[in-house]
This record gives sequence, structure tokens and C-alpha cells, in this order.
Amino acid sequence: MLRYGFLFLLLCILVIYISDVLISKSSEFVYSTVDDIQYNKVGLVLGTSKYLKNNHVNLYYKYRIQAAVKLYQNNKIDFILISGDNSKKNYNEPEEFKLDLIKLGIPKAKIVLDYAGFRTFDFVIRSKEVFGQQSITIISQKSHNEPAVFIARKHDINTIAFNAKSVSNRYGYKTMLREKFARVKTILDIYFFNTKPKFLGDKIKIGAYHTTISKA
Repeated sequence: MLRYGFLFLLLCILVIYISDVLISKSSEFVYSTVDDIQYNKVGLVLGTSKYLKNNHVNLYYKYRIQAAVKLYQNNKIDFILISGDNSKKNYNEPEEFKLDLIKLGIPKAKIVLDYAGFRTFDFVIRSKEVFGQQSITIISQKSHNEPAVFIARKHDINTIAFNAKSVSNRYGYKTMLREKFARVKTILDIYFFNTKPKFLGDKIKIGAYHTTISKA
């Protein structure tokens, strides 16, 4: 029994390692400096909660906001598409991002909200299937950008990514550990499960003056 347990553990480690290697190859499309990254019409900010359980501002959120503003101010994107979770009445990730972006000088007309981005897979596929983007810049931390780019390119979206500032290992170790397992799920979704987004909905054109997007 102990031997089988050891073999199972070894298999799990091997699967995590292979998944990590495959997805890390996407790093060639991931950039950390504004000068190096090329222009795309739309930057897709991957959603996260604004506050932690201790009511402190989530640094992942804060740094993604800063990265999006930096790209916009340097003319690397024209619109910011914010995709996040709004599955509960009193929880609205995209709206939080929007309000803070406006405070930092981003025009309201340049912000588009996607309320049905429940996970990375959904964020990415909806950017093409709902918002019509064949080429896009993803904005998140590096460990999040790599699987997002991997998913996008496997779905024929010409995608690059810009790295928001990372957090310390001590601050974000739970998130980093979760993302290691999420990479395994990504490989399973792509190669074995043929996973689809939870919601798609009507097509939405980015570029119109109004930015209020109906929920999927």
C-alpha cells in the first residue's frame, strides 16, 4: 500500500512538472517592459478581488491596475477590457477595476466590462468569441499570464502579455501553489476535456462610446 502511495505521489509530481514545462513555453510571448511590447487595440485585465479577507487591498489587484494604466499611457493599448466575477449581487470585480482606473485618469469610454469572466479559461475565450478580438494583450502577473497566453494561442488568438509587478513569495505563496495545480487543469481542459466557457452570449463590439455591457 505504501509503495502504491509513493508511486501515486510520484505520478502527481510528474504531471505537475510536465504541465508547468509546457505552459512556461508561453513565456516567449510575455513581456515585462513597456518599451519591448508591441501595440494591441485591447488590453485584457484578468480579474481578481480588490480586498483580502483581512480587508487589506489585494496586491495582485493593485499591480494589475498599475500595469494597465502604464500600457495605456504609453500608447500600447487603446481600450482596457476588464474580465471578472460578478456572480453575486454584492461582488463585482469588473466594476471595482473600472472605478479605480477612472480615478487614475483612464477615460470611461476606454473601459469595457465583462461580467462573466469566472476563471482564466473564460476570460480568454470570451475576449475572442464575445468581444471579437483576434489579437490582444493580457495583463496580469507572470505566473498567471503564461497559462492565459497558452490557452489563447491554442484557440488561435494572437496573444501577448504584459507582466504586472509580482508579489513576494511570502505574500502570495497560496496563490502560487494554486496556480501550479491550475496549470494541470489547463492542460486537461485543452487536450482532454475540450472545455468551453460557462457563458458566451451576444457579440459586443469594442470601440463604441458606451461601456455598459449587459451581463451574459
